Amino acid sequence: MVLPRAAKTQRRTRIQEEKEEQILEAALEVFSAHGFRGSTIDQIAEVAGMSKPNLLYYFRTKEAMHRALIDRVLDTWLDPLREFNAEGNPVAEIRSYIRRKLEMARDFPRESRLFANEVLQGAPHIEDELKGPLKELVDEKAEVIRAWAKAGKIATCDPYHLIFAIWSTTQHYADFDVQVRAVLGQENAGDGRFEDAARFLERLFVDGLQVREQPAS
Repeated sequence: MVLPRAAKTQRRTRIQEEKEEQILEAALEVFSAHGFRGSTIDQIAEVAGMSKPNLLYYFRTKEAMHRALIDRVLDTWLDPLREFNAEGNPVAEIRSYIRRKLEMARDFPRESRLFANEVLQGAPHIEDELKGPLKELVDEKAEVIRAWAKAGKIATCDPYHLIFAIWSTTQHYADFDVQVRAVLGQENAGDGRFEDAARFLERLFVDGLQVREQPAS
């Protein structure tokens, strides 16, 4: 976890903590709109309503702000997958996972776009995390899905591509929100679009994972 510069030099006061959150909120706004390469410290300072020297007291570099945000996003993004319960009912677990991912797309669209921008740039700041903790967690949950299929609770499937498919379909509603709302039109572009998406995706994935009876030979 990257610590703000102020946290390394002295014990933070409440005001310092508030300033750090103010800066990170502004950085999130700028990075999610312009990506890491297209963002500048001057832009972040302007959105934060602070002078550049004041901002740099808390975070020495653009990289430090970006890293602090990425650490938060990774932790938040993995929570729904961590909650995937091997002892639960597979259909209920998959439905719950889809809904939690859609809730994140609804509630944290900037964080989703920040993560997407990082990956599109080749994940230069998080490659170790993707190949380490993220892969380990996905490997663990892939074994859960395989065990469900082996027990005849769901149809046999490639667990990695199932997880990828859930990621892509749910995060689409954050990363391509402008396109989604434009295509749906004003009358269908309210928050109800997430419930509509949840019902559709639940049916899509759950129906696809139903165990089919083999025809009699």
